[in-house]
Amino acid sequence: MAALPKGPVWNVRFREPGAVDNFPQTMFHGRIDLSPDQAVVELGESPLAQLVIVSNRVAIPDKTAKLRAGGLEVAVNAAFKNRSGIWFGWSGKVTTRTKIATREVVHDKVTYITLDLSKEDHQEYYNGFANRVLWPILHYRIDLAEFSRRDLSGYLRVNDHFARELHNVLGPEDIVWVHDYHLMPLAKALRERGHKNRIGFFLHIPCPPPEMLTALPHHERLIPSLCEYDLIGFQTGDDAFNFSRYLTRECGLHSHDFNFMVGERTVRVDVFPVGIETAAFARLAEGSERLPFAQKVLKSLAGRALIIGVDRLDYSKGIAHRLAAFERFLHTHRDWRGKVTYLQIAPESRTEIPEYAEIAQGIGAAAGRINGAYGEADWTPIRYVSHAYSRATLAGLYRGARVGLVTPLRDGMNLVAKEYVAAQNPYDPGVLILSRFAGAANECKEALLVNPYDSDSVAAAIGEALAMPLPERRARHKAMFEVLSRNDIQSWADRFLSVLQREPARSTLLYQI
Repeated sequence: MAALPKGPVWNVRFREPGAVDNFPQTMFHGRIDLSPDQAVVELGESPLAQLVIVSNRVAIPDKTAKLRAGGLEVAVNAAFKNRSGIWFGWSGKVTTRTKIATREVVHDKVTYITLDLSKEDHQEYYNGFANRVLWPILHYRIDLAEFSRRDLSGYLRVNDHFARELHNVLGPEDIVWVHDYHLMPLAKALRERGHKNRIGFFLHIPCPPPEMLTALPHHERLIPSLCEYDLIGFQTGDDAFNFSRYLTRECGLHSHDFNFMVGERTVRVDVFPVGIETAAFARLAEGSERLPFAQKVLKSLAGRALIIGVDRLDYSKGIAHRLAAFERFLHTHRDWRGKVTYLQIAPESRTEIPEYAEIAQGIGAAAGRINGAYGEADWTPIRYVSHAYSRATLAGLYRGARVGLVTPLRDGMNLVAKEYVAAQNPYDPGVLILSRFAGAANECKEALLVNPYDSDSVAAAIGEALAMPLPERRARHKAMFEVLSRNDIQSWADRFLSVLQREPARSTLLYQI
């Protein structure tokens, strides 16, 4: 086993796999729900303090920018809504120059600091270790991981480069919030440069159990480095439970009230399910349904019911399984043929990675085959679109859809599910069909929860959703909308920063949905 770097934070010992504490399965199910007033963070107590958010990509405000499929930008904007600070990360540009540029742009109260990546760094850090090793393993797909020692070196090198640039702008009172799997070792690199700031980390994607985490080559170098953070946040209790088991089983650490003593520091593990701008999105959808494009799409259905799926093109989203389930539905529900249209919007991503191009070809071929088998001259069962639409356009399409089909094989949260619920007309809402393996299933309990691997059960759920009576649809929607309104994106950001700034003894119990 590789030796860990020396230092007080690394005063941990590794155990044999059998030496595992028996954590109760409900350890992350009880938590005081902070009121909005309690959750608000006052970063202005010190005139030198500011919020510094670090993520792989930085979205500098630009009206001409391409449409984005991810939700990180919305989450970061919520954190900065009532605060000033710095958003730091990769510019998205790959350069062949030997000297890497760092740029600074000030917009409103936020300073955007971006740096380019060399071609080698981009290949090893982003295309390599982050997306060919961490992404599949954290999504429970060990079989798809492609590890190389060079990619791991590139991943650590870029994290060290981020830390080196941050070192030049980070003040001693600043609060640092690091986002996602690209930057797991960043706190360690900052600590090595003497920074004692409060640093938090939030993992937007799933965290598998230790049996899978240990399949990560050199996991003993990478996963324990998260203990350099003061707060480690996860989407669900299962994710936090899995990580806590790893710390106990592999590092010999034990928790007290979800706090782990690591050397002389206390590391807190907690749960913060990401929300959306629930009320604002509901208002957007109400107006967007009347947009010309949305009206054009809805009128083109000629009275047919609309099923909608919106996903970034990725194997974790289960689009191929979803198409198979819809085909099964057409086979078993003959009376719905010609009366329903399934619109799948799947913007392409990571096109430089060959496997993703193969996914796109496979899904396009499957859609074409199903249309050929079941379609008629006046009816196409599946409409498959591989480019992105604006937020307003999607909101209008969600509102006009009878069924929202959100069936990822594994997902940290899935904000599409929440946006679909928020977009519905409360007097005549559609029905959400949701994978039980999406984090959103913990909040959207009134959705039709399905196993995305079981095409028969998903097909049956489609039939149930299309035939569901109005009173039941209203009741299910009302219950989910209330939950999503309580845990919107603003309260999520405020709650995380509130816990990050507290001393460990003052930490609350875990959040109750």
